[in-house]
Amino acid sequence: MSTSEKTLCLIDGSGFIFRAFYALPPLTRPDGTPVGAVFGFTSMLMSLIETHKHHLWAVIFDAKRQNFRHEIFSDYKANRESPPPELVPQFSLIREVCKAFDVPSVELEGYEADDLIATYAHQASQSGYNVKIISGDKDLMQLMNDNIELFDPIKNRTINNEDVLKKFGVTPDKVSDVQALMGDTSDNIPGIPGIGPKTASELIKTYGDLESLLNNSHTIPQVKRRELLKTHAENARMSKQLSLLKVDVPVTVPYTDLQPNPMNHNKIMEFIQAQGFQRLKARVLNFFSRNSSINDSTLPLEKRTHATPEFKLVNTLSELETICKQLSNSGTVAIDTETDGLNTFNCQLVGISLAWSRDSAVYIPLNHKDEHGNRLDDQLSINDIQPLLSAVLEHPGLLKVGHNLKFDSEVLAQHNLIIKGPIHDTMVMSYAMNMGKHGHGLDELSLKYFAHPMIPFKEAINHAPKIGRKTATFDYVPTDKATIYAAEDAWMTLMLFDTLSKELATEKRVRVYETLDRPLVQVIIDMETRGIKIDAKYLDKLTHSFELKCNELEQKIFQLAGKEFNVGSPKQLSEVLFEELNLPTKQKKGKSGSYSTDSDALSELNQQGHLIAEHLLSWRHYNKLISTYTKALPEKINPKTGRVHTNFGLTITTTGRLSSSDPNLQNIPIRTEEGKLIRKAFVAEPGSKIVAFDYSQIELRLLAHMADIQELKSAFNNNEDIHALTASHILNIPIEKVTPENRRNAKAVNFGIIYGISAFGLSNQLKISKASAQSYINAYFERYPGIKTYMDTTIQHAKTHGYVSTLLGHHTYINGIEDRNYNMRNYAERQAINAPIQGSNADIIKKAMIQIDKRINANNLTARMLLQVHDELVFEIPENSVEDEVPLIKQIMENAVHLSVPVIVDYEVATNWADAH
Repeated sequence: MSTSEKTLCLIDGSGFIFRAFYALPPLTRPDGTPVGAVFGFTSMLMSLIETHKHHLWAVIFDAKRQNFRHEIFSDYKANRESPPPELVPQFSLIREVCKAFDVPSVELEGYEADDLIATYAHQASQSGYNVKIISGDKDLMQLMNDNIELFDPIKNRTINNEDVLKKFGVTPDKVSDVQALMGDTSDNIPGIPGIGPKTASELIKTYGDLESLLNNSHTIPQVKRRELLKTHAENARMSKQLSLLKVDVPVTVPYTDLQPNPMNHNKIMEFIQAQGFQRLKARVLNFFSRNSSINDSTLPLEKRTHATPEFKLVNTLSELETICKQLSNSGTVAIDTETDGLNTFNCQLVGISLAWSRDSAVYIPLNHKDEHGNRLDDQLSINDIQPLLSAVLEHPGLLKVGHNLKFDSEVLAQHNLIIKGPIHDTMVMSYAMNMGKHGHGLDELSLKYFAHPMIPFKEAINHAPKIGRKTATFDYVPTDKATIYAAEDAWMTLMLFDTLSKELATEKRVRVYETLDRPLVQVIIDMETRGIKIDAKYLDKLTHSFELKCNELEQKIFQLAGKEFNVGSPKQLSEVLFEELNLPTKQKKGKSGSYSTDSDALSELNQQGHLIAEHLLSWRHYNKLISTYTKALPEKINPKTGRVHTNFGLTITTTGRLSSSDPNLQNIPIRTEEGKLIRKAFVAEPGSKIVAFDYSQIELRLLAHMADIQELKSAFNNNEDIHALTASHILNIPIEKVTPENRRNAKAVNFGIIYGISAFGLSNQLKISKASAQSYINAYFERYPGIKTYMDTTIQHAKTHGYVSTLLGHHTYINGIEDRNYNMRNYAERQAINAPIQGSNADIIKKAMIQIDKRINANNLTARMLLQVHDELVFEIPENSVEDEVPLIKQIMENAVHLSVPVIVDYEVATNWADAH
């Protein structure tokens, strides 16, 4: 290839799609839309952008399957099967990838991608451009020359002339001649019967090209070959027309216009977040971090910064004393901690960063080590800094700011450094402003607001010495490198605080942040710090009981299978079910050569009456309970407190709900007997009780109020059975004739409507026909037309404004509400319907938590808030205080908001969580 600086990169988009689809395992979005090929395509495109630098770029796609070759030969590609159904909805999404990354994409009716690539490559190379074609398609080998190269992204290498010789036996310019003789079964190009690759290449090398061969076929010594060429000469000429790529396609976009726009970080992040591609988020952030010039071109001028703050290491008491004096007069300080782990109650504090000026920040290393694990000299200790920093952290006139301050506060508290108010959290501020719109990590916000690429954690860790096979932790990073990374976090947090404070005021979001989001941070810190007691011995016994149940089920499975095998092996299970027992399946074998044995596959077999599937589902159920709860929970008990401390995510969901992790205490089954047995392990300390308060049908009450449905409001105000009433209405029967099954079905409809359930979803849930499910939904909307009106109005509001609102003023941004793809748009519409109801529910319980916490502190009550599980609050209360404090908590919860229907809170008192529910 020549050394010209002008370069054009042409990406075979259609080839990428199929290679990505078949190379990767199935992947779906939360709404069920398949996106495996989209993920693969996005990853490949990202890789090319990271590693290939070119002036001009374009992704080239096939248009409709019919093209000019079908006019030449009507059976061209006739043997091709239609694309798999799960791939079809991904075609439009893959085109959206190009838009998100601002890479031009081209397709032209009547032509294939290969022809467009050939035309662009020919035109550009004739004008002195170097052209790189990104594809593994053998047909594109015919384009290769000194100025056009072919790069296979799967094999990650450039294809050379030796590869072409190995494949076709000729140089690139003769490839179409060989293809004309040998044909191509994949494209249904006939060629000449009986002539294979080796013979074809020999003939073309001897005679020069196809036409010379056909004109001189009478000179071929082999009789059979002469006859074949004579008989099928026209087939060969037609095959040449089919295989030869056109270099004169009337393209409507000149190759000189294939200039990508500067990539927009926000647009890319919004797209990959909408698809659920969490693994790509960090990769995109790192790319922008390494390419700061790109960032500057994608953000408004007022959001850019070229500040070069000073980051200073502090390792003497005299320096720290000077800083603490400055801090006391600064008004605001941003705080960040560095640790050797993510569990705030077990990790070691490695260092502390502080920032109080836009021009500088400091890092105080405390526990950095050398490669042998020995603590480095020239560091202050916790005991050294405790008196000085405590005065700062507890200063009532100093505002403390953190990004995920909950983490830093809990870590510092474990080392007797207590942050006392007033406090702010920039992660929570961002969430209050842009719930559902984008992520709220410090790296992402730094790019969004300042076009400032933060130093990636991975880059900082790379400075640490290699410690065997283990990944080094931050305590092994040299203190000079750690200072730059850690101080930057505190500095950026301070910068964000100033910017987000102004944005909250500009967007009139201060009130909802100040009344709900900000005060909740300290409430959650206190809850996480308290934890909840777990009876480990009881869980050990439960594990043993569940393991016995698994063993019993295994024996039943082996008996039905006629052999013993590894029940936990999908491959072995597939062989037993679908090959040895020959059970029916509509599936196709996957890449592993096995049929799927996931829960859907087993549930389908169970519905068909195959007892082995029922036992397998039960076996998996018990195994999951063991691995997730009965064995895992005792391992989470903190040895210092003897309790389990969950992590409540304040900014994870798109509706404002809190999430729970490490361990997740919100997903313990509540309706199954086994779930209740697990909840029995959560116990009160001796002399206390567990009290669980639960909002009764709160989302239906919110729907009645927000949609102003008079019949539902009357039913709640008259304390009627709302599910029985709905059953009576949609089945058109007297309420006294409603059966328990009727009521259960109506309950599913009532709650399903809130989540925008479809007839398909309801039919699966109730195990009824889709037609019956649709009739239930139709009857529901006929009886309560106001609900349909409310839903339509809410969707329209989301389309107009991009968000929906909760009762207390939070906005949830809805991505994809105007998307051309039906599945994406439908999912967004269901989000829009559900978010105001679920979000208002979240707001109400948050407000109640804040008010209860205030009352407990003001009146020195003994109740301790332990858990929040969606509609439920769990407390631990001394027995002698239950009678006085329970009614007070119930009253606060019921009066957190005033609706046009009564808000009812139920509660139970017991020694464990299960009995208190």
